[in-house]
Amino acid sequence: MVAARLDPIDRKILAELQADGRMTNVELARRVGISAPPCLRRVRALEESGLIRGYHADINARALGFEVQVFVMVGLDNQAETALSAFEERCRNWPLVRECHMLNGEVDFILKCVAPDLSSFQSFLTGELLTAPNVASVKTSLVIRDAKDEPGVPFDVLEERLGRAP
Repeated sequence: MVAARLDPIDRKILAELQADGRMTNVELARRVGISAPPCLRRVRALEESGLIRGYHADINARALGFEVQVFVMVGLDNQAETALSAFEERCRNWPLVRECHMLNGEVDFILKCVAPDLSSFQSFLTGELLTAPNVASVKTSLVIRDAKDEPGVPFDVLEERLGRAP
């Protein structure tokens, strides 16, 4: 497990940056209990290792007029690797598709889509998704409201698994 090879300071850096990626290096260093230069070196090492993949703003889609959020379950006719990869590439090129996950079970993929309104989503559904090669079935579920939207990982659970107090 990669997490076991990280020391407690690295894990604390990851937890702090996950909670607030905009804090200064000086503030981050203060929170994790080290000076700024080694903190910056550790952050850069975590970035280079791929544990930190990037920094993003949490955008309020509804405030920008994207009123519709839909989860779409997609079944394919063919599950050969080339067909799966082709569908994933198609999803990367569709702007309304914000997440695409391959699943095990009855459904091959689940997509998280956002759209300004139902007619925009319907146009995407009928004009793009349903007509895409290899798509056999599509089921949609419109999001009524979000009860929880917590990105990242639960660091307290990680620390518990490693036998340390958070």
